Amino acid sequence: MDNILIGFAYIGLFAVVSLSAIGSIIGCARSGMAAIGAMMETETGHGKFLGVAALPSTHAILGIVLMFILQQKTGAAAALGIFAIGGLAGLALLMCGTYQGNCCAMAINASKSKPEIFGKSLAPAGIVEGFAVFVFVMALVLSQSLKA
Repeated sequence: MDNILIGFAYIGLFAVVSLSAIGSIIGCARSGMAAIGAMMETETGHGKFLGVAALPSTHAILGIVLMFILQQKTGAAAALGIFAIGGLAGLALLMCGTYQGNCCAMAINASKSKPEIFGKSLAPAGIVEGFAVFVFVMALVLSQSLKA
């Protein structure tokens, strides 16, 4: 029985990393495609487009850090908690990465024709990032209650 529980813990550990990475991949790909399109239509400001396209990559970093923190508690007593926290945090980070990529793509598209709104157009991406940080913090708080 303990081996089955430990298996669930490892699924949770891998879920938080893999799902958050998938969200970052989708988000960076969407915003990256917008950046490439904007670079073809503009003569300057290409660096800012590439920087914005990389914003969704932070979700994979949050997932990796959570995996390392949850891994310290790996054991039969904490297995289902690790499974739940890792799986649900990974799912939330996947969604945040995906939707932040959409926000970044729209910011790039809007600012290529109206450069003066570049900073303001990043506000929605920052709000989505805030939700990812909330998920990260709540997962950290919940992980402290797991028995090692």
